[in-house]
Amino acid sequence: MQIAIASGKGGTGKTTIATNLAWSVSSHRPTRLLDCDVEEPNCHIFLNPEIEKTDTVGVPVPLVDTEKCTGCGKCGELCQYSAIVSMKSKPLTFPELCHGCGGCSLVCPADAITEVDREVGVVESGKAGKLKFVRGLLRIGEAMSPPLIRAVKTFIDEDLLTIIDAPPGTSCPVIEAIRGVDYVILVTEPTPFGLNDLILAVETVRQLRIPFGVIVNRAGIGDQEVQAYCEKEKIPILLELPDDRRIAEAYSRGEMAVNAIAGLQDKFNSLYAELAEYLNEY
Repeated sequence: MQIAIASGKGGTGKTTIATNLAWSVSSHRPTRLLDCDVEEPNCHIFLNPEIEKTDTVGVPVPLVDTEKCTGCGKCGELCQYSAIVSMKSKPLTFPELCHGCGGCSLVCPADAITEVDREVGVVESGKAGKLKFVRGLLRIGEAMSPPLIRAVKTFIDEDLLTIIDAPPGTSCPVIEAIRGVDYVILVTEPTPFGLNDLILAVETVRQLRIPFGVIVNRAGIGDQEVQAYCEKEKIPILLELPDDRRIAEAYSRGEMAVNAIAGLQDKFNSLYAELAEYLNEY
């Protein structure tokens, strides 16, 4: 089973939910947490995992053999991202813009284009107690994170429960992270901003036709508009976490919320059990 934790915006408590759910369930079921928020991964702060392996991740970019190139311009005509440009001359390449589709090498009639890997980041894997852990770390200044997210997701194991901490928002990295999962948990907060971004996230997940539910974090700080929206749209509210100072203090110390509040781990285990039952019936 693959469960993604997502949110319409940052700061709603997505990582708190992902780490505490994965940690709780790992006590009785083999579990792996994938930190796919590769631009700013922070699950490791709370789990303090032992990193056992680091792999470099690259994307294929064009390398032009100027001796063979005839300057026909077909490569530039094909590329939709201006990663290779030819104005009836030898082409210029812009590797940072390349999406690695390989189309330019296929259309080159002179067979002058080959592909070389350009490093975009690293994937680190290890464990924290019984919990298996993987995170991607995007290279500073890199514009595209989906290739690295795909590399992190290669660690999905059908024999393990997989919890995915997705990037915030509703853009391409989020789509890449949640694509193909069995269930998405959307984390929000009961504020006007939280509701606005929750609506965007709901529309995104519905387009992908993935079952989903909502967790309301810091319940009690705002209004009841999020709950009213979920009721109107028939969206299940899976859990409401109170606005508890003990959770905030644990977060500021880089500690797990389940260790700060008695009974919270049982709630996360119950949440997992409900999702497992639902997905068996779905």
